[in-house]
Amino acid sequence: MAKGAVSKIGRLTQRADFLAAAGGRRFHTERFSAQGRLRGGDAKAPDGVPADPEGLRIGFTITKRVGHATERNRIRRRLRAALRATADDLPSPAADVVLIARRPALSAEFATLIEDLRRAVPVVTKPQTRKDTDTRAQGSSPRRGRGKPGSDKPISHGPAAGAKPTMPLLASGPGADAPPGRAPAPSPIPNACDGPTDG
Repeated sequence: MAKGAVSKIGRLTQRADFLAAAGGRRFHTERFSAQGRLRGGDAKAPDGVPADPEGLRIGFTITKRVGHATERNRIRRRLRAALRATADDLPSPAADVVLIARRPALSAEFATLIEDLRRAVPVVTKPQTRKDTDTRAQGSSPRRGRGKPGSDKPISHGPAAGAKPTMPLLASGPGADAPPGRAPAPSPIPNACDGPTDG
């Protein structure tokens, strides 16, 4: 592991970059989740100058739920060391990646962390296809919903397009003369009293 290999990977420091990466691709393991997006010309450095479009930038998120401060710092150091060990194997597109650590990263085998990084970074830095962007524009995943798998038709609970709406069949009685489209009023219960009875 050479010092120059790590220098090709930058750090994410701006909150806006972390939030932007959250809108990209995701990859989950037991030890961490990775979120990433390809950078365009819209990425800015802290001084407002457009950021260098080349190179991979990685940020870490380790919440208090994971553990106390020394455990969180140890997880961060372990992930950085795994990143240094895999720097030569990782793709280096102009992309931002956020690693969200989980508690098992504290006690996981170091080789497992390295393998997880080798799998996660290429997935989240892969360019999105047209299908991915169309699905995001619709606001839902094609795997969710109540339709058949692979069916693009929305489910309708009403009459099909062009079909005549059906009316409930009424045999006879006070509702038989009701105008179309309106349900008849319920009939009063026979032998019901409106008030107290004498007798």
